This record gives sequence, C-alpha cells and structure tokens, in this order.
Amino acid sequence: MSPMITTILILNLATGTIITMSSFHWLLAWMGLELNTMAILPIISKSHHPRATEASTKYFLTQATASAMILFSSAINAQTTGHWNILQLEDQLAQVLLTMALAMKLGLAPAHFWLPEVLQGSSFKAGLIIITWQKLAPMTLLLLTWNQTSMMTLTMMGSMSAVIGGLGGLNQTQLRKIIAFSSIAHLGWMATILTKSNKLALLNLVTYILISTPMMLALLFFSTKTTKDLSTTWTTSPTLTPMTMMTLLSLGGLPPLSGFMPKWLTLEELLTQNMAPLATMLAISSLLSLFFYLRLSYSISMTVSPSPTKISNKWRLKPNTTTMLLSTTLPLSILALPLTPLIKP
Repeated sequence: MSPMITTILILNLATGTIITMSSFHWLLAWMGLELNTMAILPIISKSHHPRATEASTKYFLTQATASAMILFSSAINAQTTGHWNILQLEDQLAQVLLTMALAMKLGLAPAHFWLPEVLQGSSFKAGLIIITWQKLAPMTLLLLTWNQTSMMTLTMMGSMSAVIGGLGGLNQTQLRKIIAFSSIAHLGWMATILTKSNKLALLNLVTYILISTPMMLALLFFSTKTTKDLSTTWTTSPTLTPMTMMTLLSLGGLPPLSGFMPKWLTLEELLTQNMAPLATMLAISSLLSLFFYLRLSYSISMTVSPSPTKISNKWRLKPNTTTMLLSTTLPLSILALPLTPLIKP
C-alpha cells in the first residue's frame, strides 16, 4: 500500500472518530462510525492473505450490524420523542438496543466472538488500532448516554465480559488472541463501572490504552506471534525484555504498577455503592486474566529457547518509529500509580 493511501486511511480514521465524538445528532454519530469502519477495512486486509481477508469481512459484518442497530434505536427514539438529540434518549426499547449495539461495536460479551478472530487475522499494527483507537468512538457514545442507557443490560454484559475474557485466554497460545481476550476483560471492567461513575470508566479506558500501546509495540518490535516465540526476545533486546514483562503484569493489574490504579478505584467505588458481590466477582475474574499474564511473563523472562547451538544477540537495528513510541509510552504504562491522588475522580 502506498504511503499516500495509508495517510488518507489514517486521516479518515481520525476524522470518523472526531465526528462521532463531537456530534449531538444521531445521524452524524452514525456517519462517523461508518467512516471509521470503512477506513480500517483496507488496513486489516493490506497483506492480501486469506486470513486477513476473512478478518476484514468478519469485522465489516459485525460493525455494519451494530451500525444498523444504532440507526434503528435512534429512529425509534425519534419516532417517540420527535428529536435526534444524543443526550435525550428516552425510549426504553431504544436504550436497550443502543446499549447492545455499542457493546457489539466494542466487543463486549456475548457479542465478543468477532474480536479474537479479527485480531488473529490482522497484523500487530492493525490490531493496535482495533483495540485502542477503534474503541474511542463507541465509548464516547456510551459516556454521553451513560445516565440513559440500560443499566441492567450494561452491568450484565460487563460482568459477563470480565469472566469470559479471563476464561477465554487460558487455553490460548497465539498472542493476538490472548490480547483480544484481555481487551474483552478490560472492556468488561469499563462497562460495569460506567453506570456508577463515568469518570472512572474514562480512567479505565485511558489507562488501558496507555498500557496496551507499548505492549503491542514491543511485540511488534520482537516479531513474536506465539508464547513459544517469547523465549527468544532477549536475543533482540535484553533491555526491553524485562520492561515488556512489567507491562504485561501492569495489564494484569498487579501493584505497584499503573494497571493497579483503575482496578483499585473501581473496586473501591463498587464497595462504596454497596455492590460487594459484583466487586468480588470482578476481583476473582481478574485472577483468571492474571494467570495468563503471569504465564506470558514467565515465558518472556525466565525461560530460554532450547537450541543445540549457542544463541548470540541479533544485530542491533537503527532506532525507528516503534522504538521512539516505546520510549515515550513505556514509563507511563508502568510508573503511573503514584499519580493516583492527582487524578482520582
């Protein structure tokens, strides 16, 4: 793909998200989501591999279905209330339909099946866009309508996603599928706390993006695709290997790393609102996710690939965009916990 076409697609991705985030009319929001979907499809299928084509087809069908549901719910609301304002979603059926549509766009259970398959067929760069940038527009719509969406539907989907995301990643060896189930689990935390505190949901989203970005960039730098490949990462960069391990543990929410902050504040808020059973279930489900993060950390830091010959370090490559982004995002993904008193909502 030529640099000009890539630039146009990236600009369309940014434009679609900005249109959705800044609109108060349902048709404009839908238009931004569609622009976003159309721009990411060529990026997913850029390699012309059958798996990439399959992944882009699955992504298109899922997103098109969710967009149709958003249009349907907004039309029902317009028929009932006489306006298309996003902030005045009053019809109960429209609220449930919109919640389910946005959950499908994000990849919340039980509409999560497309995310692992799409990520497995995509490159790491496309996968990074799918699990970070593509979540911004639907999450913005949820944050705009957080006091009007179906609270029961969102809480059920969120708690189910946290459990399924933890269970689904246990028997996986493909890194991209593990990352997909990790994304589902984190989205479950965001959806669960969204109806109780939208500021905490936003904090969860920002922290997840800040941690996922350097992790995906590190895996891209190492060119690893399975858990078996992680044992040879030290030959590429002995310095980045322990940093990647700490990023994985931060994604699991271990203190004193950055990922502990949103989970700590989320559980505290749920307990404050007398939701101890829900908080307990989320805490137990995070242990499932932590198991496969620890397994990846063990593979990357404490095992050496069996080889009959002595493994020597690979040639060092010149610094590129990936290493520059890693150097700026890695500290935030690991060391942001002391900032908690400053940003606690």
